Amino acid sequence: MEQEFKQGYRMHRILSNLNQLDVDRLDDADRERVETARDLLEEVSLLTRPGDRAGANAHADS
Repeated sequence: MEQEFKQGYRMHRILSNLNQLDVDRLDDADRERVETARDLLEEVSLLTRPGDRAGANAHADS
């Protein structure tokens, strides 16, 4: 269980750091990369959230 917590914490920190980026100062390609990374991390976070298997299955099927 502790390993899951550590992975969740790491995911949260990475996502927080991406959200704190000043994307207005980035070029279009880098902005798109940041948006893609945010979307992927949020998707993975939803799929790996403990106790939320029903939501994960519904999301994975879409």
